[in-house]
Amino acid sequence: MTKHNNVVPNEHFKKHWQNYVKTWFNQPARKTCRRIARQKKAVKIFPTPTAGPLCLLVHGQTLKYNMKVRAGRGFSLEELKCSAAGIPKKLAPTIGISVDHHQKNRSLESLQANVQWLKTYKAKLVVFPRRARKSQAGDSTPEELATATQVQGQYMPVVLEKQLWSL
Repeated sequence: MTKHNNVVPNEHFKKHWQNYVKTWFNQPARKTCRRIARQKKAVKIFPTPTAGPLCLLVHGQTLKYNMKVRAGRGFSLEELKCSAAGIPKKLAPTIGISVDHHQKNRSLESLQANVQWLKTYKAKLVVFPRRARKSQAGDSTPEELATATQVQGQYMPVVLEKQLWSL
């Protein structure tokens, strides 16, 4: 209520207020729609992982974050050449490896860590043949193909290693 000798408020709130109010009554329906769209996409892109291609390991830039490892944009061409079988840069995106030709390796440790990351990925990789009856040199065996499942979420997530400090 107003105090003192003021005019009694007489505001007019009937000026099409419904046009200026944003409601969220469709939020549960949107949640359901997004979930169904994710399921349809997973079926469509089978057998590739749902979270997208493999990314390299990089360190944060600033002093606050440089001790933490996170997922980067893509592997450098040097890392692809140094890996176990030497993955060609045009083959890498087809087997789920992201490539960034701008990436430069400034330290030997990170280069070796990313090459090891690629070797681990390649050991776990199951490559389906383009044609069901004709298999090529890099394709997986029929036994591996029978047991293959689609990975839901991140394939090889970046896990921070706990360092034990001793003083």
